[in-house]
Amino acid sequence: MFNLKREPTHPGEILKKDFMEPLGLSQTILAKEVNTSFRTINEIINHKRNISPEMAIKLSRYFRTSPEVWLNLQNQYDLYRVKENKKDTLESIKPYIELHKAVNY
Repeated sequence: MFNLKREPTHPGEILKKDFMEPLGLSQTILAKEVNTSFRTINEIINHKRNISPEMAIKLSRYFRTSPEVWLNLQNQYDLYRVKENKKDTLESIKPYIELHKAVNY
């Protein structure tokens, strides 16, 4: 895993800017087309909801992408947020090899 210097873009932002806006899709239309609620689409776009595997499949079917595109975007975002929010906890964890290198087997 590489270390990103900036926070990855939330998949909701990509959904809005790279897919919906160029196609002139409203949240209401997209929600109907992928058989979900307006609230779900709105929360994804406003970074209040993650892309679930089910939603990744729906979006991939509708926009002719792969589900992995959506899941990878979500994973990159989530991993970055955890690394940033849990720095102290993560830094206190010592790798196994460092803890056990003096032990002879």
